[in-house]
Amino acid sequence: MKNHIIKSPLNYIGGKYRILNQILPLFPKQIDKFVDIFAGGCNVGINVNANKIIFNDNLTYLIDLFIELQKNDIDCVLLHIDNRIKQFALSQTNEEGYKKLREYYNEYKNPLDLFVLVAYSFNHQIRFNNSHQFNNPFGKNRSSFNDKMKSNLIDFMMKLQNSNVEFFNNDFIDFDFTLLSRDDFIYCDPPYLITTGTYNDGKRGFKGWSEKEEIELLNILDTLDTEGIKFALSNVLEHKGDKNILLKEWIEDNNYNIHYLNKNYINSNYQTKNRDKKSTIEVLITNYKVEEEKTLFDYEY
Repeated sequence: MKNHIIKSPLNYIGGKYRILNQILPLFPKQIDKFVDIFAGGCNVGINVNANKIIFNDNLTYLIDLFIELQKNDIDCVLLHIDNRIKQFALSQTNEEGYKKLREYYNEYKNPLDLFVLVAYSFNHQIRFNNSHQFNNPFGKNRSSFNDKMKSNLIDFMMKLQNSNVEFFNNDFIDFDFTLLSRDDFIYCDPPYLITTGTYNDGKRGFKGWSEKEEIELLNILDTLDTEGIKFALSNVLEHKGDKNILLKEWIEDNNYNIHYLNKNYINSNYQTKNRDKKSTIEVLITNYKVEEEKTLFDYEY
């Protein structure tokens, strides 16, 4: 039996959709509460089998959008999207209409309008300035609310509304980890310290990511480990010649487990002697051993 992978309707930077078939088999087989502390587009949690799924993210407007998708009828959401497209004459070429909708959203902050904006924005990305004004440019000749995005939205909403899901809008340091027990599992996909994504520069109106935040997160994971709570951390050990020494030392000091992932980077396998020195080494770090580590291909995309 093949499992149908749900793809988030949002093209979130750093999303793990393309490597879910490598990540999911590394998770525990039995999970009571699954906590995705840096939820982003929710690609991971929406595909996890657990009694309860908790999504958390500090991007307020993103969580507001997911809550709207959770509580509203699918047909009503699709009608809202269609009405906005008609109202602002949105297309792949009407930049003026896009800018008017962007101005309208920034004034009223309707969560569903954010989704429509994202559909027509450059690379379908979510970006705000320091004043929390959505400022992603128009995706001319590329972006639109197409059939694939519509299909992803419908599948996502169906799974969301038929699962036991709760949303939180906290900075990771403020999340109440006392909610967790030994039967629960926490997954962390934070901004990567040695990459240069715009989401971790601290200039987008939301908290950035620096060595300070990295250390705070690693300390939290150490505490969870002492309490017998399992965790998995997505990260990169090397990127374009840079090395995350802090992360490597933390793994070695605590004897955590490293699972190397293949994200289709040329010669990126850590064990390859001729590996490109500028490649990215993406890993999943766990505080538990996986009995049989292998890539699971029995998933439909």
